[in-house]
Amino acid sequence: MNHNQQASTNLGRRQILQQLGGGMGMLGASQLFASTPPTPTNFQISPGVHFPAKAKRVIHLFMNGGPYQGDFFDPKPALKKYEGTKPKGADLLTERPTGGLFPSPFKFKKHGESGLQVSELLPKLSQHIDDICVLNSMHADNPNHGPALLQMNNGTIIPTRPSMGAWFLYGLGSENANLPGYIVLCPGRPVRFSILWNSAFLPSKFQGTYINHSTIQPEKMIPHLSNTRWKPESQREQLDLLQQLNAEHVHQRGDDSEIGARMEAMETAYRMQFEASEAFDLNRETQTTRDAYGEGHFSNGCLLARRMVERGVRFVQVYYGNGQPWDTHSKHNETTPKLCKAIDQPIAALLGDLKQRGLLEDTLVVWGGEFGRTPTSESGSGRDHNHHGFTMWMAGGGVKGGMTYGETDEFGFKAVVDKMHVHDLHATMLHLLGLNHEQLTYRHAGRDFRLTDVHGRVVKEILA
Repeated sequence: MNHNQQASTNLGRRQILQQLGGGMGMLGASQLFASTPPTPTNFQISPGVHFPAKAKRVIHLFMNGGPYQGDFFDPKPALKKYEGTKPKGADLLTERPTGGLFPSPFKFKKHGESGLQVSELLPKLSQHIDDICVLNSMHADNPNHGPALLQMNNGTIIPTRPSMGAWFLYGLGSENANLPGYIVLCPGRPVRFSILWNSAFLPSKFQGTYINHSTIQPEKMIPHLSNTRWKPESQREQLDLLQQLNAEHVHQRGDDSEIGARMEAMETAYRMQFEASEAFDLNRETQTTRDAYGEGHFSNGCLLARRMVERGVRFVQVYYGNGQPWDTHSKHNETTPKLCKAIDQPIAALLGDLKQRGLLEDTLVVWGGEFGRTPTSESGSGRDHNHHGFTMWMAGGGVKGGMTYGETDEFGFKAVVDKMHVHDLHATMLHLLGLNHEQLTYRHAGRDFRLTDVHGRVVKEILA
């Protein structure tokens, strides 16, 4: 092919792509740079599990900003005894200077057959405590939002590593060819934004697809969802033609990952026109179900998460809100009840809904923030970041319910018994998905990388 012929072919390809872009052209960077030639089965990768999996999919309920563990599942009577003082053990270094011990004013009560203590702030969620494994001894490496967010989501504070969702997809693929395998629901922009769901050096098709669900109309959540210019049959003919053109291009010049990436994105966009409109439409739910989840963006996010996982989406993250809403450096006791009221009903509804549908047993639900908060006060009414010891919980997906794992010290400041690092959390999540965290590696820049770096222990004590 001479130069003029090549230019003509490239121009034709660009023109066709631009016209096809009328539908789903703004799906997002998460789907624009995939790396393998598009076929309808590319997203349905055969399970690459290392051993039988207990979980098939994950819902991550992310409380961005960092909730205080002592308000929920880890009561510490000693805080009241030593209120206002700063004894040894309460003087750990955090991001900002803090004052004396600051007890939680919220009452705790035993719930369920397990008798686990849950705060009065979570009356509906407490009814599901026998399905929940409370992790009271979590700890991380950094008390600042940026690095902590990266470690919780990407396994390291270095901003050039793939997110855990990208690793999940790399290891397992997706069960649905018509929807992204990794969806991030957030009504705004959390700190670090898209780097928290990026694929870094992994193939770009494993990157998360960000959906702003501030409004719940599918056409607003996913702009340009439908192609209004061409009927599906015409779009299919155009895509088939592009496949032929690109096959010829690859035959003559060798593999071109960018062309393959864009074509796979267009295939996904083409198929999403038909399934996404239905999958993201909450109006298809009964009023009883809508009422069970309640109102608000987090309620809608939880209901959307259930709709996604029942359609085969591998990993769904539901961020609580825009920015860092759980970052209570001041007026902590005034803000926290409002935040809890917004999460209590929808999370309880989600767990009950998954269980009723038979999905909880193989869906892993994970709750928590990037770190916790201090048992000492900041500026009298707030709490600083605390990476030394904090609480998360897991439910379903092969995890024992109705139990706590690990302990913090008498003030709830530092994990001291059965400490569980973020690397251990990731290793355990991968294990539940049937993946050995030491074997799930990717060769890049002359070395093998993995989500847990060179660390991580599967916490077998919490496995059912």
